[in-house]
Amino acid sequence: MRAPDDDDTTAMTLVLAIGGMSCASCVSHVERALRSVPGVRSAEVNLVTERATIRADATVSPSVLESAVVDEGYTASRVDDAPTTASLGDASDGAAPSGAERRPLLVSAALSLPLLALGMAHGLVPEPLERASRALQLVLATAVLFGPGRRFLAALGSLARRRAADMNTLIALGAGSAWAYSTVATLAPQLFAHADHGRRPHVYFEAVGAIVSFVLLGKALEGRAKRRLQDAVRGLLALVPATACRLADDAGGSDDEVALDALRIGDRVLVRPGARIPSDGVVLEGTSALDESMLTGESVPVDKQPGARVYGGTENQSGALVVRVTRLGAETAVARIARAVEEAQGSKAPIARLGDRVAAVFVPCVACVALTTLAFWLARDSSAPGVADALERFVAVLVIACPCAVGLATPAAVAVGTGRGAELGVLFRGGEALEAASRVDAVVLDKTGTLTEGRLEVVEVVPCGSRTARAVLALAAAAEYASEHPVGRALVAGARREGEALSSVHDFSSRSGAGVSAMLEGHEVRVGTPSFVSELGAEPSRLAVRADKLALQGRTVVFVAHGRDLAGLVALADRARTGARAVVEELRSAGLRVSMLSGDRAATARALAEELGIDDVTAEVRPEEKAARVRALQEAGHHVAMVGDGVNDAPALAAADLGVAVGGGADVALAAADVALLGEGLAGLPVALGLARATMRTIRGNLVWAFAYNVVGIPIAAGALYGALGWQLSPVLASAAMSLSSVSVLVNSLRLRGFGRA
Repeated sequence: MRAPDDDDTTAMTLVLAIGGMSCASCVSHVERALRSVPGVRSAEVNLVTERATIRADATVSPSVLESAVVDEGYTASRVDDAPTTASLGDASDGAAPSGAERRPLLVSAALSLPLLALGMAHGLVPEPLERASRALQLVLATAVLFGPGRRFLAALGSLARRRAADMNTLIALGAGSAWAYSTVATLAPQLFAHADHGRRPHVYFEAVGAIVSFVLLGKALEGRAKRRLQDAVRGLLALVPATACRLADDAGGSDDEVALDALRIGDRVLVRPGARIPSDGVVLEGTSALDESMLTGESVPVDKQPGARVYGGTENQSGALVVRVTRLGAETAVARIARAVEEAQGSKAPIARLGDRVAAVFVPCVACVALTTLAFWLARDSSAPGVADALERFVAVLVIACPCAVGLATPAAVAVGTGRGAELGVLFRGGEALEAASRVDAVVLDKTGTLTEGRLEVVEVVPCGSRTARAVLALAAAAEYASEHPVGRALVAGARREGEALSSVHDFSSRSGAGVSAMLEGHEVRVGTPSFVSELGAEPSRLAVRADKLALQGRTVVFVAHGRDLAGLVALADRARTGARAVVEELRSAGLRVSMLSGDRAATARALAEELGIDDVTAEVRPEEKAARVRALQEAGHHVAMVGDGVNDAPALAAADLGVAVGGGADVALAAADVALLGEGLAGLPVALGLARATMRTIRGNLVWAFAYNVVGIPIAAGALYGALGWQLSPVLASAAMSLSSVSVLVNSLRLRGFGRA
């Protein structure tokens, strides 16, 4: 992927798929190689997704970056801008196909099982058959090490040339040392002056097979976990149809079924009932209900009519629609969600820096410990059995210390957390957003469009004289039918909900800041302010007291006059979102401070705050004042989350510790936010904060487990407890424990997939 940086036209962001990484040390090597390229400003590599995100000058060639990675002994390839189902699950994405993963594991296992059987038979095989047994073990172990295990030897050579070390170093040294010692013991046993009456020296060929097989098993399970982490995004992309019915521009042309890649901005497409929308667009003709649960999580279909926006992959449930394409490929909602999840999984939480720093020095330290262990036990006992024991402990230390669990502790949890968030309609921009969300203790909520629906609705009609409320509403809606003002649209929608048939009017006109007028049955109808209707001779003072009370409740009031007669008034309001009060109560019960900011009138803001149970209200504020309010809370020691949906919220979203954008909001608000609630409402906010806290708990647990495992395992492998308790670890058990530690980190991280399920 190659895209210009949003805030710097001289910079760009590229994404490379990296192959051949196995641990946190590999990540460090690749990052260091990329950052060494002139013009690269930053480079971050994610072990789980096996992708590198590079921010560089626009003059930097992607081929130069790829060469820098290849020179380090890894593979690199550019990632297309538009995510596809293939790019999320093929070998170029770092997760090889399952067959390619299983093949080396199956070969290694098939060769290692007889090795283990023969190894356990040491001392039980009659002396005449011992030589044949050892020869067979040599053949099998050699096939394992230089067959499925050759990847570790190749990596060792590459690392040696660079004077670097990583997990492959430990695996290659551990398996290679066991093979070399056992080979010499088999081919030249006379070199070992055993004290136990001429018996042959011990061999550890089974350790070679066990080490390689257990490591490959761990890698296969890790690869499977990596693919599972992309399931939610892959499922979204798979919902987009491969073809579309494109309508001809002229009346005599024919309609064509074309591939999705053939569509262009402005094309008209026909979407039949039961089909899925091929790309983002605007409805030109037809009405229907669309299932948008894939994006919003809402199970209730959304009614669409001309002018409504639709999104690729959503399902058309009833009528046929003609849609004009407005976005294609990487710019569609589904593709942007997929890309954002990939970028989020590729980013690092600040807590990851601890693991990176430790991993950078971990391998050299382990090598020193292993060599010290070997020297200590050789100095203590230089006999043939002593040499064998020293070598066994040397190999066990190398194997058990493989830092894959440390390297996976953070990225695995971040990947699962962001993936689960996408499934729940919560889009995190990365590890930093997750960590920031976990620390939030104060939430600031915008009013319009966040706590409210963002559109006016008729809430009360007060008739005057002999007219009914429905008649007053029908009269106002008839006059407003041609109006584009939000008040006019709300009046028309309200009348239609009541089932009223609107009368035909003519000579429509509007006066800015006053209202509208139209002719109906020879009389002028006016809808608007008291002074506007009084110009016809109507007397709005008859309903002034009621109008004042409604205004104090935060209602928008319009008067309706038919000629000289005052017909009544209509009160409109931007209703609170369904469930908004429950969300506020949930946030407060979690110990969070909840505030509301609004540019609306103070009376309107206070009325809504009282309805929702919010005590801290600031109204009639400009966008920059919202940001200042957020900074004031931060200066008071709070970690602030700002939740908004409009352009005027963008400064406050950017200023907050955590910016949260409500899904249906303006693009600039979404761009300024760290978290997007894809469902058009607040219901996802407690979910986002709870998931962030759960993810951080998982990361901490992973790190504690990984480091504790090494702290406990390495001394045992080195033989520190052998003299006192007789405890020691063979290379076979060490390799099993090492692989299981990585699997345990992944399994612990995958528990986050159950977050939010009953």
